[in-house]
This record gives sequence, structure tokens and C-alpha cells, in this order.
Amino acid sequence: MIVSKFGGTSVGNYQAMCHSAGIVAFDRNRTFVVISATSGTTNDLIALSAVDLNSTAKEELLIGIKNRHLEIIEQLSSAKNEAEQAFRKDLTALRQHLDLVARDKRWKDKLYAFGELISTKIFIHILKEEGVDTEWLDARELMKTDSVFGNATVDRKLLTKKMAGLDTRRKTYLTQGFIGADIFGNTTTLGRGGSDLSAALFAEALQAETLEIWTDVAGIYSTDPRIVSKAKPIEQITFDEAAELSVFGGKVLHPATLKPAIRAGVSVRVASTKEPDEPGTLIVHTSEEKPVIRAISLRKNQTLLTVKSLDMLHQYGFLAKLFQVLADHKISVDLVSTSEVSVSLTLDTAVNAANKVELTKEVMEELQEFCDLKIEKDYALVALIGNKLDETAGVSGDIFNKLTDFNIRMVCHGASENNICFLVDEEDGEAIVKLLHKEFIESKE
Repeated sequence: MIVSKFGGTSVGNYQAMCHSAGIVAFDRNRTFVVISATSGTTNDLIALSAVDLNSTAKEELLIGIKNRHLEIIEQLSSAKNEAEQAFRKDLTALRQHLDLVARDKRWKDKLYAFGELISTKIFIHILKEEGVDTEWLDARELMKTDSVFGNATVDRKLLTKKMAGLDTRRKTYLTQGFIGADIFGNTTTLGRGGSDLSAALFAEALQAETLEIWTDVAGIYSTDPRIVSKAKPIEQITFDEAAELSVFGGKVLHPATLKPAIRAGVSVRVASTKEPDEPGTLIVHTSEEKPVIRAISLRKNQTLLTVKSLDMLHQYGFLAKLFQVLADHKISVDLVSTSEVSVSLTLDTAVNAANKVELTKEVMEELQEFCDLKIEKDYALVALIGNKLDETAGVSGDIFNKLTDFNIRMVCHGASENNICFLVDEEDGEAIVKLLHKEFIESKE
């Protein structure tokens, strides 16, 4: 049994939807389908939620959303009128409630859910045109969450109980990623990129054999092909490697996606709707090949926070106090380096970060009560992902001997057998990735 998730570009227009529906129809083991909003729609909905948005800009966004979906509906072979009437009704409801966004944060999640709900309502007609007997499910009836709007946590036990009644052997089900509902019936969302997480949670609850992530790239690459033209898709990679790669900048998978799959022993396949016959990347528990360096990732817009205090010298409790402040403000830390009187931390401050960090005035003032602060921006994090990096003699020497022309600001090695990562000036990041990819991956082919 296969759970198949299709991303925004895979359902971005009528042709893309037809390609994706054809993939579902080709293998009848694909009996649970999860899709995202059409490409660009979620960004438009987020823009609509801006409090200071003027009426002209608001109308332009709404027209863009309307036209994007009507263009798909107009090309349906059947049920065209039914789909258009339903869409216009939903769009009218959206317009009527836009003024609630500024007054009630719960409405933001309801607004953001519009994209997934509409895309599935359209996509089901295309699936049926492909001859797939499909039942539409509202994910909010299945995915029960807490009331942390914008980043809700799913009740996994209740999800498993609700999924138990589905007959995936005889019927195909279609539902939405990214959204859920709390116990009061309020719509919630799982955070940006949450469609992958939704699909993985559904796969776990159904005890599926495989979770497929269908996107516009042919799997997970050895590095970003936009940086290195010779980057190649990786045929097989372990969960541990893929998890490190997703956290440290891999663009294909949402970092939290792999957790449910690892728990349930579900294999994950990343493949391209444009090239469905290509093998893509299979993520497994144990890989046949275990190269020392399998992939290289780059994450820009990193901030280095250094805290310094003489109270650290031969004293206990300072680090606990520091990290408690960060935890209270929900600030996630990546790399950590310590000396006798200072601690340096890297923070992901990229706009599209899965867990974007913001050093607010309140955080700064609270930290300054017991330490001095230094904030440095415009760094990039380079991570080399592989196997047994913590016990392979000479590997760090080989890496850094190639980088004598660059300033390495901070290094993390030994915490994981699957990665070595370091901080560099952002302007040097791409050049370093190109150099290391050529030396350690291209040269091994």
C-alpha cells in the first residue's frame, strides 16, 4: 500500500494535475493521495492575511487565486459546471471573512487552508476522469491537533483510530496536506512544508509500505543543482543521512517529515512527476552503499550569536540558564561552540526557514541581564553528509586542506556520524560547495 503526496508544482495547472492523476492511476496500490495547494496559492493567501494590505492589492491577489483555479476547471472534461459553482461559492466565503484575519488568529489558519481544500476539490474530478474510484476526505476530520495555530501538533493516537475505518484495499482516498483541526473544530495548520509531514503521519497511521513524495525534481541530489550543474540524484540514502540533509539545507524534504516514517518503518521515495519512470531517491533504514561523503548542502542567511560572561568560568548552571531563555522564546539552535567564558550559537534566520528564528528586543534584553552579546550576520552553513564521519581518519583534514583560501568561522564535528558542518561567510558559500563537490563526489564517480 502506497501513500502518495503531490506538491504544489505537481498540481500547479491542468497539465500538471493530469500527470499526477496518471501516476495514481498507473499503480492501484496508490490508494491514499495527499496533495498541496496549487503552486503560488499559499503565498498569496499569506499575503492576504497582512493587516495593512490595501483594498487594491487585496483584490489583485484574489483575482490571481480565482484565475489560477478557473483555468484548471475550464479544462475539465466532465463536472466542469459543478466544480466551478463549488469554487465560486468557496471564494465568496473567503472574501466575506477576510476582515476577520486582523481580529482573530484562528482565521489565519482557516484562510491558509483554502488552497489545499480547493486543490483537492478540483483534483478529484481529474482522478475520476482517469478512471480512479476516489473518495474525498476532509483532513480536518482526521488530523486532530492542539490549538497552537500556525504550528499545530497532531494527536497521533486519534489519527490512527480514525484511519482504521478506511478501506484502502478497495478504494482510493484523496485528502489535503498541511491542515488539521483542534477539538473545538477550529482549522489549524502544521507549519510551512507541513504537507510532507501530513503525508508521513497518514502513512504511519495506515502502516503503509511506502510513502512517495512527488515533486518537480528527480529525487534528492548530491547538492543543489542550481549551484553545481554536475549534481546527481542519489538513488538510495539512509534515514539518518536524509534527516541530516533536510535539516541542514536540503530543499526536497521538510525536516520533520522523516520522523513518522522512521517510527513506522515506512520507506520513503522522492520522485519527479515530470520523469515518473526515473527511480528517484529511495530513503531506507540501511543502504547497500555507505560512502563517507554522500551529499553537500548549503544554508544561507545564518546568524552567529556569541554570549560572553565571566560567570561561566568554573561555574555550573550558566548554559542551562542560557538555553532556558532561548527555549522560553521558542528559539531553535543549530551549531554550538563553547570556551571557558563564551558560547557561540548559530541561528537559522532565513525567511523561508522551517523554524525561522527572530532575535526580538525581549530576547536580547533578557539575555543581556546576565551576559554580553555579539550578533554577526551574513553567514552560510555548509554541511557534508555521509557515513562514519566521526571515525574516518583524516576526513576533516582532507576537507579543510582544500579550504585554505577561505575563512572558517565555526566547525561542528563529532556530534553525529553522518555530518560535518561549518560556518563561512555567505559570499563564499557557493564557491566552497562547488569545490568540495568536485573533490569528494564528482571525483569518486
